[in-house]
Amino acid sequence: MIERKKTMDDAASIANLKPFRLVKFFSYSGLAVFLLFTLVLSWIISNHAKKVLLERSEAYAFVVAENLSHQVFQQFVLPTVVRYGKIALRKPEQFARLDAVVRTATHGMRIQAVTIFDSKENIISYSTVAARIGRTGEGGIEYRKALAGNNNSVVRSTGTLLNLLPGARPITSQLSTFIPFRQYQVNNQKRDVIMGVIEVVQDLSEDVVAITKLQGSIILTSMLIMSALFVVLGFIVARADRIIEARAEERRRLEQQLHQSQRLATLGKMVASVSHEIKNPLGIVRSTADILGKRLKSVAPGNEHLAEIIVEETGRLDGIVCEFLDFARPQEPRMAATSVNEIFSKILKFMEPELERQNIVLETALSQDMPKVNLDQGLIYRACLNILVNSVQAMPEGGKLRVATEYQEATGMALLVVTDTGEGMSLEKQGHIFTPFYTDKNRGTGLGLAIAKNIVDSHQGTISVESKEGEGTTFMIALPAK
Repeated sequence: MIERKKTMDDAASIANLKPFRLVKFFSYSGLAVFLLFTLVLSWIISNHAKKVLLERSEAYAFVVAENLSHQVFQQFVLPTVVRYGKIALRKPEQFARLDAVVRTATHGMRIQAVTIFDSKENIISYSTVAARIGRTGEGGIEYRKALAGNNNSVVRSTGTLLNLLPGARPITSQLSTFIPFRQYQVNNQKRDVIMGVIEVVQDLSEDVVAITKLQGSIILTSMLIMSALFVVLGFIVARADRIIEARAEERRRLEQQLHQSQRLATLGKMVASVSHEIKNPLGIVRSTADILGKRLKSVAPGNEHLAEIIVEETGRLDGIVCEFLDFARPQEPRMAATSVNEIFSKILKFMEPELERQNIVLETALSQDMPKVNLDQGLIYRACLNILVNSVQAMPEGGKLRVATEYQEATGMALLVVTDTGEGMSLEKQGHIFTPFYTDKNRGTGLGLAIAKNIVDSHQGTISVESKEGEGTTFMIALPAK
């Protein structure tokens, strides 16, 4: 039955925690999905920006190449053919004239290089990059498309986001545009005769670097936002975990208190029933022993001490039964404004002979500023008496007993403090001293401190203990004074 109840409690705990675990799972999953979506979005944005850049750059290159083709034909081809009869770029004067025409036509434009391929063979006849002049086979498929009369472009790029890191190779991007170099008629109309291929190269590195930096900024900003959200969510989750754990601990504590109360209630009923059944016969035995003692005194002098032993022991048993009844049926406090100093004074006067007999030095520090506290004088008297008796019993070979009272205005609590220099207690024992029937003495019921705690609890107060083995113990009762 106990194992089944434990299993049910564990299942209830898991059921209480599962919804929050689902919340954490969906929260973290949502953040991860959002980060992935941001990465995809940054990639889409950067690719779209690059596409728009290429489309505009290509359109610009086509216009420049067409204009350049027209300028070269009008200002170089026609005059050169008229003057020299044919075009021979190996001659310095013809090359210089063509170079001047090209550079004038592209001046102020974002053109990195201009190259003219021959129409009969894949050879570079002219280029603003001198090292390329005379090379063969560099046209590629774009050259052949242009010879067929089709304008086309190709992008040559190197580098990724990683190239933005310090020390990495720079990002480069070039757009090469190929158009056929055609003959023009007098009215500037194109003819189908293709004289070669013109390649116009634009350097787009700066624009691509800017787009790549934008992509990196989006990713970095998203990661920073995600990190901040993760930190905030982690803080919320940690705090929620602590709250749930605290509530679970409080629930377990309340359940333990409930079980303890149920056990004590059952025990109290049994103790009350048994004590009631014992008390009446015990009274009869004591009365009979009194009568027997008187008769023995006259009939058998010298044996009357036997009856006195019976009376003494029945008196002790009666005290134990009374403790059982007090624990089983605690009295309802009858509150009245009372001075706690007077209560301590009465107790100490009552215990003065015992303190002298035990060689215990008494020290008092009763505050004169103590207000009257609303309490049941008889019950608090008994609670304090039980504590003082416990302290005296802890000093069988004498010692020092200190009794003090104090009023804490900030908290509105009246403090009653009892300190002894007795044997002290271990931490384990301190955790059990207020448990009913717990005692390490040869004689006693173990109910004295339990009754004291019940009395203090009924006054909405607290009782605590601090102790060190071999040094002594301090009991503190705190009662609300307001």
